Amino acid sequence: MNQSNFGIKKYTILNKIMKIKRCILGIPARLDSSRLPNKILADINGQPMLKRVLNRCNMVNNGYGIVVCTENKEVKDFVESWGYSCFLTSKNCKSGSERLASKTDELLKTCWGEDYNYWDKEKKKTALNQTGIINIQGDQPFIDPLVISKLIENFTAYDVPPDVITPIYKLKPESIHDPSVVKTLIAEDGRAIYFSRSAVPHIRGIPHNEWYKFYNYWGHVGIYGYRASVLSKWFNIPKSNLESLEKLEQLKLIEAGYNFLTFKIDGTSLSVDTEYQLEEARKIATSENY
Repeated sequence: MNQSNFGIKKYTILNKIMKIKRCILGIPARLDSSRLPNKILADINGQPMLKRVLNRCNMVNNGYGIVVCTENKEVKDFVESWGYSCFLTSKNCKSGSERLASKTDELLKTCWGEDYNYWDKEKKKTALNQTGIINIQGDQPFIDPLVISKLIENFTAYDVPPDVITPIYKLKPESIHDPSVVKTLIAEDGRAIYFSRSAVPHIRGIPHNEWYKFYNYWGHVGIYGYRASVLSKWFNIPKSNLESLEKLEQLKLIEAGYNFLTFKIDGTSLSVDTEYQLEEARKIATSENY
């Protein structure tokens, strides 16, 4: 075999190993939220917010497994009474992604329907590379199932997928300087360069209310597709000062050099972090009969 053919064969084998073949939807759900405690069980037009998130996830095509990861036994009991699976996690998890990362083995078992403990080293490594863990926040009661489906469609289309993939949307001018809206700075090829609550880039010498005329600012929808192999290494990734300063878990991976890809969608999804946003969610649910 000549060298060029050997290279093609090796790349083909790599593709088969790296390509995402199965996905599972993971919902990190912390009851004791610092900004709005107990929000995931807050009533929204007759349904707890977390139940609304789960029901929206259940509308995603192809029947992907759905698992909640929470630190609270009461939440676990509620979730199981609604007919969904739930894992208890440590109360010390610092972010939703970390909560899912702490249960990577269990999520893999659920996704593949096999006992992970009996796999040999190579099978475990292959499964970690071939599994997509879709992180969906427990505070997005109106998350669009089509956006989740599109994320999975994009993620599974790559022969060698990115470490992480996430949706972004074009911001309206009035949202560019809103600190409750997370902004994403992207490269020409769609890679996420940075996430911030501030407007990035800063446009020098131009009034803030005119920045939108000079640059397209992008907001971040708080869902991620992780390769399971990335989450399995979460606790070995160095601490991120940027993550600590901005309070944005994505920056841990950006700072560590992981490949963070974005794709563009129309519209956005309300994340409930404040009393005002909770009231907004209740109005939406009532007016649109969700």
